[in-house]
Amino acid sequence: MSLPNCPKCNSEYTYEDGTMLVCPMCAHEWSPEDTSDVEEEKVYRDANGNVLQDGDTVSVIKDLKVKGSSSTLKQGTRVKNIRLVDGDHNIDCKIDGFGAMKLKSEFVKKI
Repeated sequence: MSLPNCPKCNSEYTYEDGTMLVCPMCAHEWSPEDTSDVEEEKVYRDANGNVLQDGDTVSVIKDLKVKGSSSTLKQGTRVKNIRLVDGDHNIDCKIDGFGAMKLKSEFVKKI
């Protein structure tokens, strides 16, 4: 009997555990009858509505005060190799001269 691939990571190494199917690669569990529990990937958009992805380069669209510092992040600052995360500030990045920082996607535009 052939089991279906994992709906989350598409791994072929799924196995049955009672009435559930389990993926050993990503630990996703699902019912063979129910295919609606596949998690949808969250889409993050910049200030202009462009879809952002991990590794993109963005530019800051307005001066931003840096919390805990007397300096500001100037408009037009380029941020390379962003990483998208869940939360209020959904961009994790490193900025030259500032270090590690979290930004909101509404204050950047994709380059």
